Amino acid sequence: MKQNRLGKTNCIVSRIGCGGIPIQRATLEDAKKIIDAMEEHHMNFIDTARGYTTSESLFGKALVGRREKFFLATKSMARTYEEMKKDIQQSLTLLNTSYIDLYQCHNLKIGEDYQGALEALKEAKREGKIHHIGITSHSLEMLMSILDSNEFETIQFPYNLLERQAEELFKKAYERNMGIIAMKPFAGGAIQDYSLGLKFILNHPYISVVIPGMENERQVHENASVSEGKYTLDELERIEEIRLKLNQEFCRRCGYCKPCSVGIDIPTCFILEGYDERYQLKEWAKSRYDQMKVPASSCIECHLCETRCPYQLKIVNKLKEVVQRFEK
Repeated sequence: MKQNRLGKTNCIVSRIGCGGIPIQRATLEDAKKIIDAMEEHHMNFIDTARGYTTSESLFGKALVGRREKFFLATKSMARTYEEMKKDIQQSLTLLNTSYIDLYQCHNLKIGEDYQGALEALKEAKREGKIHHIGITSHSLEMLMSILDSNEFETIQFPYNLLERQAEELFKKAYERNMGIIAMKPFAGGAIQDYSLGLKFILNHPYISVVIPGMENERQVHENASVSEGKYTLDELERIEEIRLKLNQEFCRRCGYCKPCSVGIDIPTCFILEGYDERYQLKEWAKSRYDQMKVPASSCIECHLCETRCPYQLKIVNKLKEVVQRFEK
């Protein structure tokens, strides 16, 4: 598999890595087979998170005896110094390692105070517990705002056949020598042609690594077989077919629908719906939904969100589907 330099980290990583969400459904034996297959294909990048229940633990146990062959990235939604410090130690313990290659501030939103968490990350870097600091977000505005701060070495943002809004962000980040991690390559499972979805991303000139979620060794072999290159006529037609089919159904998490009149976090509702429906992570999605401050059932059907949506999504109807899924 081809390798890339991960921006200013100067670390060499595989162009395709492993996203750690689906492995929550796997057994330890499955996890070991995933690592075996990754090693076979020289696929060395693993991305997990504190919030992915058993994900860190499974990777930590599966990597025993071969930790040095892999680049470990994890992340936390902690926003204070003490919470982040605690999460870093928990990640080290569960991943069964003395250091983590990349630790990321996870899912940052515009306006959030993360300075305490960032200080904990810098401290851990000085102590050698983590080697590099990154940031993930679903907010284009958030990542644009930090490009010139020099606080982060990598960014992680959704990118796929349907969600292309980050192309200017990636160009600017690349010019600043930042590592670029593409998440949600299949739009949370909405894109079923996985091979074409990966090929589309591998043809992007600025992306360092793409992290499709994997829960078994078969998926590793299939993903590793995808390569960049010119599209066939059939592939170009298929790309347009996918876009036309999903264009007015799929939420891009752009956030233009905000602010909701009653405070519903509309994009997160649809993200969790996708985890439930397409990833089959029902308990995890439901537990996260139950933690939301304002549920989808609070919608007053003012339709303001729909007037703001650049993709003309029928948001009010889609929120009713979320209510049926999580509140009935």
